[in-house]
Amino acid sequence: MPVPTASAPAARTARAAITIVVLAALLSLQPVTTDVYLPALPALTQALGSTVAAGQLTLSALLLAFGCSQLVWGPLSDRFGRRPILLCGIVLYALASVGSVAAASMDWLILWRTVQGAAMGAVVMCARAIVRDLYDPVAGARAMSKALTGLGVVACLCAPVGGLLAQMLGWRAPLAAVTVYALACLLLVWRYLPETLARPNPRALQPGTLVRTWSLVLRHPTFWSYSLLTTASYGGLFTYLATSSFIFIGVLGLSRTHYGWVLFTSGLAYFLGTFLCRALMARWGLQRTVAIGGLLSITGGTLLAGAAFLGWHHPLALLCPFYIFALGHGIHQPCGQTGCVAPFPQAAGVASAFNGFMMMLLAFAIGLWLGQQSNNTIWPLVYGVWGCSIALAIVAWWPVQKFAPSS
Repeated sequence: MPVPTASAPAARTARAAITIVVLAALLSLQPVTTDVYLPALPALTQALGSTVAAGQLTLSALLLAFGCSQLVWGPLSDRFGRRPILLCGIVLYALASVGSVAAASMDWLILWRTVQGAAMGAVVMCARAIVRDLYDPVAGARAMSKALTGLGVVACLCAPVGGLLAQMLGWRAPLAAVTVYALACLLLVWRYLPETLARPNPRALQPGTLVRTWSLVLRHPTFWSYSLLTTASYGGLFTYLATSSFIFIGVLGLSRTHYGWVLFTSGLAYFLGTFLCRALMARWGLQRTVAIGGLLSITGGTLLAGAAFLGWHHPLALLCPFYIFALGHGIHQPCGQTGCVAPFPQAAGVASAFNGFMMMLLAFAIGLWLGQQSNNTIWPLVYGVWGCSIALAIVAWWPVQKFAPSS
């Protein structure tokens, strides 16, 4: 019996909704990897007889591998398609997750987390490239915002779940939960995500083609404008993630459970920022939305610094300004991640890879700096977020306004 034509739009809508859900799950692998184990970070550092700097290296090394690996995964996905690279990355990620759970020393944990970061690069890079495969720039920003709303939900749950697991079952339990999440992502991709790259480039891996593609991407002002936006925004978030467990638990005296709720509320602010992004884009367009995000970022960073300079070293005095910064982060990431790949429909994998590499390179540099600044005070957090908020405002108000695609 023929299917009524009226069902075709409904079927397309359902497929689009499923795609957004799968993309949200894939993009959420990053906060799952970083946030779930944060409440257990002080405990695992102590249990493995290591230092705070080494404990932070389990995060910064993961993120450096995450960024560098995308430079490999990007051209591979342009050559062979998104789906095979995704599946390969998730399988490798799950195996590295098992290794992390079984690690008997900090050195082994750092090694397995590095492999995990490299595999995560394939997953997140492909998810960003898929958005460019399926949408034009402005529609892509809206779709990415929806996917990152899902990421916000997952991010809100990560720390409370991680804190509860660590408190009940020990520090290895959050790492085991990450493995379960990876397997769930594998099933989603296998079942619901077909290939999205219409015409893979058979010459994408040839040296001459790679050099021309890299040159095309790296010479484009739109790429740099949006990549600097996402990089500065992620730098502020990474500073918060890398320092918050030691500051809120070790310096300000919160329990691991309470710290989990600290990260929950921070994720909630980011979650609300993604909704704000879509509302602002509908009314003001892309450029003004980014400008408003820049205002939120610098306001949050400056209020955080002001509270610290006034001696208000209390959890709420730090959290309330950071919530404002997180709202801006919810605007900058969907706009920036889609904007940086918008000019490159045939090289979205490479553009996404370079964007991810820039974010993670800054995160690794910040991680090294934080390791040297660990002094049982709130100042590394304050200076890191404030500095990134200033950079964000400059980028949002100048190059993005000049080079943004028309909205």
